[in-house]
Amino acid sequence: MAIWIEEDAKVLVQGITGKQGMFHADKMVEYGTNIVGGCTPGKGGQTVELQGKQYPVWNSMTEAITTTNADATVIYVPPPFAAEAIMEAADAFDSVKGEGVIVCITEGIPTLDMVKAVAYVYNRPGIRLIGP
Repeated sequence: MAIWIEEDAKVLVQGITGKQGMFHADKMVEYGTNIVGGCTPGKGGQTVELQGKQYPVWNSMTEAITTTNADATVIYVPPPFAAEAIMEAADAFDSVKGEGVIVCITEGIPTLDMVKAVAYVYNRPGIRLIGP
């Protein structure tokens, strides 16, 4: 089995300003994940506090990856927006780095949205999608 990311990988959180995003990101930091910031459209320039430390928020994944050189992203957005978040991350990783790992645990994503998102990721050989 291949290792897709290293233990010290730089991780972004899509949906970091939402209830689920903040909860899970806080736990991730508590358990040692190297979170470098988050992405929530319309909330760029803000910061969120996780475990007593401030993390920046960007409007777009391209901006976030360019700034942080992130290796992976985890997606905590509602089902109607998850497939679009996956495709935005795939496009950003592909254009900025040529590789990246996307993790999405969102349940209830519309089937046709996921068919489109999986095909989108499949056409970008350096990008890996884990879940949902």
